[in-house]
Amino acid sequence: MLVHLAFSIALLVTAALALDRIFPPNLARYHERSTEVVDANGRLLRAFTTADGQWRLRTTVDDVDPVYLALLKAYEDRRFESHPGVDPLSVVRATVQDIARGRIVSGASTLTMQAARLLEPRRRTFVNKAIEAARALQLEWRFSKREPMGGNLEGVRAASFAYFGKEPRQLNAAEAGLLVAIPQAPSRRRPDRAPAAAQAGRDGVLARALEDGVIDRALYDRAVSRPVPAQRLAMPMNAPHLAAWLAGQSPNTAVPTTIRLQLQSALAQLVAEERGQMADKAQVAMVVIDNRSGGVVAWQGGGDFFGRAGQVDLVRAHRSPGSALKPLIYAMAFDDRTLHPGSLVEDVPVRFKDWLPRNFDRDHQGAVTVRRALQQSLNVPAVLALERVGPARFLSTLRAAGATPTLPPGDPGTSLGMALGSATLSPLEMAGLYSGLANGGRFAPPQIRRDRPRAEPVRLVGEAAAWYVADVLADAPLPDGFASLPVALRERRIAYKTGTSAGFRDAWAAGFSANWTVVVWVGHADGTPRPGELGRIAALPILFKAFGRLPGEDNRAPRPPADVLTVGSSKELPLRMRRLGPNLADGAPRIAYPPPDARLELGAHETVALAANGSGRLRWLVDGRPIEGTAWTPDGAGEMRLAVVDEAGHSSAVTVRIVRRP
Repeated sequence: MLVHLAFSIALLVTAALALDRIFPPNLARYHERSTEVVDANGRLLRAFTTADGQWRLRTTVDDVDPVYLALLKAYEDRRFESHPGVDPLSVVRATVQDIARGRIVSGASTLTMQAARLLEPRRRTFVNKAIEAARALQLEWRFSKREPMGGNLEGVRAASFAYFGKEPRQLNAAEAGLLVAIPQAPSRRRPDRAPAAAQAGRDGVLARALEDGVIDRALYDRAVSRPVPAQRLAMPMNAPHLAAWLAGQSPNTAVPTTIRLQLQSALAQLVAEERGQMADKAQVAMVVIDNRSGGVVAWQGGGDFFGRAGQVDLVRAHRSPGSALKPLIYAMAFDDRTLHPGSLVEDVPVRFKDWLPRNFDRDHQGAVTVRRALQQSLNVPAVLALERVGPARFLSTLRAAGATPTLPPGDPGTSLGMALGSATLSPLEMAGLYSGLANGGRFAPPQIRRDRPRAEPVRLVGEAAAWYVADVLADAPLPDGFASLPVALRERRIAYKTGTSAGFRDAWAAGFSANWTVVVWVGHADGTPRPGELGRIAALPILFKAFGRLPGEDNRAPRPPADVLTVGSSKELPLRMRRLGPNLADGAPRIAYPPPDARLELGAHETVALAANGSGRLRWLVDGRPIEGTAWTPDGAGEMRLAVVDEAGHSSAVTVRIVRRP
């Protein structure tokens, strides 16, 4: 007898397994989830509806407050933990009640059966009910009790955001009771449309829980006294530009990022405040990097995401950086030991072939230190520095750092115009470059996704060169009108640089402290000019305010590397570093400025500073006539011969052309 019983059981189990293999449950709806983009701590930044237009967010029992689970089981399925997917006691009870009353009085659906119904919706018939029961058994075989239950639990996370604006693990008893009640009659118990019915349903759930001892009287009284929400809330829309980009890369998945929701929200609020004060409602893009990890912690692709051009991600858009790349040029020259912050460089009109770079104020300052040239963003010294570094080498260094500069049509990558913004970059790439300076010359593309390894940093300039740049930029004098603004500067040491593109289309501010790098871009997505809106006017105040909303840090200036040269004047530097110009050869004097065949565009009575390498007393001659000192005021336009002679009689000469400015 026992043998026959064992054989029969084995036969039934075999048949069940065979049927399960032949007719597996359709899990397509289970696997088709909303794409979610989450922050560094797993908090939702933005979610996207599924292909069928539903919010189907991933949810496990660990994502939900225990009170919700207790209320759900007490109201829907008291024996959920013990039954195999179908509750025989509930089936018997429902059958007896239905026969006694001659109509359906109560159901016997378990939570697992409800999940089966959601996976494969069917008309409510006895046959379909039996299929649901079979499917429930199959689901229990495949999933544990702690895995997603589907049904109410699958929808609880979306509903929690829609009605309470928070994750379901943060629900209180009143909120949990409402979310248990709504699925019983979704259209009739929507609190934003039928608040009375929603409240009655919630109170019924709470009363059942009180009766079963799931909650106590005090908790019940507090919960039923709370009002139900009057409206539905929008789903989270944090870092919407970044989220849309990443969702396109990995649909139907959860994408983990390095973004920190608290910082993202604070800086998004700052951008909204700043745009509210702009008459033309220009766009503001901002990206923030944690220098210690290399991760992007805040990403603001613009403002007014659903407005005109609002969905253009300006953090990734290539724009002319104006002068914002100058620190990288000087860093390379410092690294070559051909320049030092104390070196002298000539800020005078110089024509490079058919190009005459000018400063924004169209004036020139003569001989200045490199420190002053960088702090004042003088154009001619930067172009001379790039000429010394080599534009092709500079471009390859930017690419090695992870940037992808876009060159003007026909430019093979040899144009000196890169010093003033002819090659375009994105704010994201600019942030990566400045973060590399903050990290002592070790560069890597910013990390955005936590599920992908960070690129190994590459040393492209030495620590001393990066320190020189940081020291120069951190000591830059503030523009007029900033005395009352930069609270952040008193709290931390910030090295910053601004940039403005030709035609006032792009205003930039980029800066870094020990822990943070911030880049701000202000302009119109379509490139409409904003006359007069320089980087130091439009973008720099936002940069300082952004630092003011970042966590504090050590304010002490970093100690200089061992190979940093500290000098009082350019005369204390090695000879090759004193001035920006050719090096000496065989001890003979060599004219450093003006360069050979230079075309100098001067106004009336302007002075040209003359510079030469050599030892001893040097004498200057113009067309064979001696002049006093190293300052020369041309007496007319035309071609002239400059010569320098040392005490030993060695000489050097160049020909220049003087062109009077109109």
